[in-house]
Amino acid sequence: MTKSGYILSLDQGTTSCRAILFDREGAIIHTAQQEFRQIFPEPGWVEHDADEIWQVQLQVMKQVAAQVPAGSIAAIGITNQRETTVVWDRVTGKPLHNAIVWQCRRTSALCHTLKEQGLEPMIKQKTGLVLDPYFSGTKLKWLLDTFPHIREKADKGEALFGTIDSWLIWNLTEGKVHATDVSNASRTMLLNIHTLQWDEDILVKFGIPAAMLPEVRPSSGLYGHTALLDPQIPVPIAGAAGDQQAALFGQGCFREGMAKNTYGTGCFILNNTGDKPVLSKNGLLTTVAWQIGDRVDYALEGSVFIAGAVIQWLRDGLGLIGDAAETEALARSVDDTEGVYFVPAFAGLGTPYWEPDARGMITGLTRASGKAHLVRAALEAIAYQSRDVLEVMQQETGVRLSELRVDGGAVRNEFLMQFQADMMSVSVVRPKVTESTALGAAFLAGLAVGFWSGLSELEQLKGLDRVFQPEQGEAYSEAKYAGWRRALSYQLSRREI
Repeated sequence: MTKSGYILSLDQGTTSCRAILFDREGAIIHTAQQEFRQIFPEPGWVEHDADEIWQVQLQVMKQVAAQVPAGSIAAIGITNQRETTVVWDRVTGKPLHNAIVWQCRRTSALCHTLKEQGLEPMIKQKTGLVLDPYFSGTKLKWLLDTFPHIREKADKGEALFGTIDSWLIWNLTEGKVHATDVSNASRTMLLNIHTLQWDEDILVKFGIPAAMLPEVRPSSGLYGHTALLDPQIPVPIAGAAGDQQAALFGQGCFREGMAKNTYGTGCFILNNTGDKPVLSKNGLLTTVAWQIGDRVDYALEGSVFIAGAVIQWLRDGLGLIGDAAETEALARSVDDTEGVYFVPAFAGLGTPYWEPDARGMITGLTRASGKAHLVRAALEAIAYQSRDVLEVMQQETGVRLSELRVDGGAVRNEFLMQFQADMMSVSVVRPKVTESTALGAAFLAGLAVGFWSGLSELEQLKGLDRVFQPEQGEAYSEAKYAGWRRALSYQLSRREI
């Protein structure tokens, strides 16, 4: 057990890999970040090169570790994009296909078939998830059904499956450890969240050999050691959690009823429901938040697939902006969108609609519409989608939130944060350290090695930066939100919303 040195957090996201070094006060000491390629083989399909992810993550990890003395890193915590599916060769350690990303919709038809077979009620009861291409299970089934060489290796025990956390742990330990944590496992659609075991019935229905799957472990605990930073001083890998659960932990939402929203590539609101899973009737997901020792915490989650990614599209797809930081001034340069609404359903719609075939749409354009109106509409869409989730969450729990803790890259945009407070009519609380995802992974790893003594100590480390209070009246927010609902109705005209 040690209280000296630093905790290194590996934050493997959808568009970039980061490494962040935290001290005992939870402050960022050093950070490094590098983007990697996004691969789009067909419309609606998204892939990553898993080898590239590993090499980029290794590079930023070494870059940060070189800034501090050898032996001063007490532990490594891992957090990652969830649901993204990697299958690799047990012997060579090489991927057998590109990673299929959580945003990918290639298994939409397969999900429809499984629904027609009547499997969704069973899957929802056991896993807490809806039957959607978002999750890893149908991605893995698609790989096994599509590529005979992968199926053959899997049947022989020569192919391994994992989400990105497992892929990183495998490489960090040089093939010694094939494991995942309960939070990531709960996003595969293969884990029974009541028993915390891989579900045999689902594996049989999907045709997935159990030998492919990683060992499920607590989120805080020793996974193994890596000698890749210093062969003489192996560093313990002591924590792992999916990015949204890690952010909930990093925000200090340790108690039932506390909620956060992370503004990253997507947007995810999680509400801690304590030590009992609450199954939703209104499109929310039931997920494992984390496990520390024998204690398991659960959460209700609302998932927005496209949030920060819409700003990236304005930059890279349309060339309207050179940098995301430009969007705040552009949004403020106009008083309103003048009726322009942006439905960024590039990867379908998540909570509460779960329409995998929905696609992006812009409505209300006139000759007077300009770049600033479109940028403002894109930012507003992030807030509207978050309100969609919050409305259902408050209905589900019967509790009206008084505050929403926020984190992620987009919380630096004060126009968005203020608009979010107005749309939700709640206080939006921004912490000093907005890298809550990486901080949560660091907290989990630090607890495991005694770097921090317990949750009470961690609660003392959370510093407050700013609270955004609602400024606009109810008439304004309701009128704006009604326009959003009309825009959605064009996309979902075949459904009542």
